[in-house]
Amino acid sequence: MDVLTRERAKPGLPFAGVYQLVDFPMSNLRHSRIEDVWLSVQYQADSLDEQVANGRPWDLDRDTGGFRLLVPQQGGSPDADGFASGNADELFRIRDQIASSGADITIVLSSDHVYRFDFNDAIETHRNKSAECTVVTTEVSRPEAAHHATVVANRLGRVTRFAYKPANPTTGVVATEIFLYDTSTLVDVLDELHRELTATAAPDSNGLGDFGEHLLPRLVDRGRTFAHRMPGYWQDLGRPETYFAAHQDLLRGETGLFDDPAWPIMARLPQRSPALLGPGSRSEDALVSPGCRVLGTVRRSVLGPGVTVAKGATVSDSIIFADVTVDAGATVSWSIVDRGVVIGASAKVGGRPSATPVKTEHLTLVGRDSRVGPKGVVPRGAGLEPGTTA
Repeated sequence: MDVLTRERAKPGLPFAGVYQLVDFPMSNLRHSRIEDVWLSVQYQADSLDEQVANGRPWDLDRDTGGFRLLVPQQGGSPDADGFASGNADELFRIRDQIASSGADITIVLSSDHVYRFDFNDAIETHRNKSAECTVVTTEVSRPEAAHHATVVANRLGRVTRFAYKPANPTTGVVATEIFLYDTSTLVDVLDELHRELTATAAPDSNGLGDFGEHLLPRLVDRGRTFAHRMPGYWQDLGRPETYFAAHQDLLRGETGLFDDPAWPIMARLPQRSPALLGPGSRSEDALVSPGCRVLGTVRRSVLGPGVTVAKGATVSDSIIFADVTVDAGATVSWSIVDRGVVIGASAKVGGRPSATPVKTEHLTLVGRDSRVGPKGVVPRGAGLEPGTTA
């Protein structure tokens, strides 16, 4: 996510103004009554401290079980110093803890996707098929599938082909990065791969890398990996263009993420005063968070908590994080603006892309606490590093 994740872990990115990405998998786990939850964060882990609050937003702060934050540790084996080189590597490093957990099924998922899903449905498939691994899947366009792992299954649901980020996908069915593993099989296969790969791996690496490099292909070859299709909306928000697209889907009412009162997205929500839409302001297809003060025009945009849009200013087709100020006469379009940014009077940030869907290179990204001076210009596709003065 480029400048937007220079100073935060990706799961800490806001969504829909008042939520963070980590709120979605955590809420789905809580509603599915899965209450032993481990969160592994390697990069900028402290940026999530306030949001996860030791599991409190999901009622997981308890004396036994509940929420556990896993932090990187040095040592353990000659090839396990420093950060893990991927999620399979991370699983290998904590395999002893996984083995001693007592769980017969280990669910592994990413924290930068938005969806609503009852994990018990996949657990039922996993048990009924006596699976070693169950891959939760969805369908996307062929071009988008190139950014994911594609999955082909036979009529019984057994996965027969698995391709990790293929250059020319033959299917739009992809892994949602939700995997259910038979715990003992997972540990055994991780150890097996480690023995095979260590000799040829790079220094300070065990060669396991990400799940799609060795772990899932090996499990597919063993013949007991099955697919379970996720219903409803799913989006990977790991790239600016998909992050932007998901917010546009939200504004068009196409996600259904917040439609079920019995399945709310639970979060540590901001404590702010109600938003103010002042005299002469105009708001069209916009989400305006608490604490906002809008005197100008907002179209097809999402405003985070505490955003100020001055009289005569226009924000369109953009995502604005918390506590941003857009001064009088300024225009912001087709942009993602991080928190604490000030956009000076009559400044211009962003511009209309040449084609849709919008690609990352056409979006303007403004890093945290940057300053765009009066009449300043930040062109379409530019990226301002955090703290920049332009």
